[in-house]
Amino acid sequence: MRTPPKHTGKKVAVIVALVVGACFSALPVVWMLSSSFKSNPEIFEFPPRLITPGFSFDAYTTILTDPTKLRFFFNSYVIALAVTALSLVVAVHAAYAFSRYEFWGKKTINVVVVSVQAVPPITLLIPYFGLVVALKLYNTYQGLILTYMVFTLPYAIIMMTGYFNTLPKELDEAVKVDGAGPLTALWRILMPISVPGLVSVGVYTFMICWNEFLFALTLTRTEDMRTVPIGIQLLMGQHSYEWNEMMAMSILGCIPVLLLFLFFQRYFIGGMTAGAVKI
Repeated sequence: MRTPPKHTGKKVAVIVALVVGACFSALPVVWMLSSSFKSNPEIFEFPPRLITPGFSFDAYTTILTDPTKLRFFFNSYVIALAVTALSLVVAVHAAYAFSRYEFWGKKTINVVVVSVQAVPPITLLIPYFGLVVALKLYNTYQGLILTYMVFTLPYAIIMMTGYFNTLPKELDEAVKVDGAGPLTALWRILMPISVPGLVSVGVYTFMICWNEFLFALTLTRTEDMRTVPIGIQLLMGQHSYEWNEMMAMSILGCIPVLLLFLFFQRYFIGGMTAGAVKI
């Protein structure tokens, strides 16, 4: 059967719109990648060119051979991985309690969790800075890790609670009949089938920590505690900007998140969809 012209026109319009949207989204990334292989003068030449005669890896070499800049990546990995692991452990136990048990104050605690998620982080910057200084956690890994957990835990608990709500309670009851406790049901039965939810929460948490700028700038003082977003900002000098190094460092900073999403895309989308239910 021949496709009606009306339907063909709609398909062509959709394809054109998708291509235009893809080009619009990809252009900044392509330009950033191109600029990372140029010298600073070549970035601003007119007309602009994606590939120039001065194509080189000098910006990447400068970053990858500088211990100070490598320290930025090390700090980001340590903090992001620690927050992701701790948030998952705490969120899993809290979500299991919210999903499987009725207890006094459950609704109130749910409201508090959702409310914390709704509070703009910038409104807490000054009081939180004073608290971190008072606890002697300023310019430490512990200070940044605890800070990020405050902002990632509410989302993690909400998502994992929604995911556990999609799993039948008969699984827990079967474990109890066999004489095992709730922790056995959680770790031996529910956790293996909750991989999509865990991956979606873990990837989201890692992305939040990896890209966070405001608290990383406020709660650290020395270069050996700075993270990648702060390292990029430090390339902006008083009289000149190292644009090629900024672009190269941005590309290197995008790689971990990009790889996470590519490797766990199937689980990530499944977990986000399954967890999008009322808690």
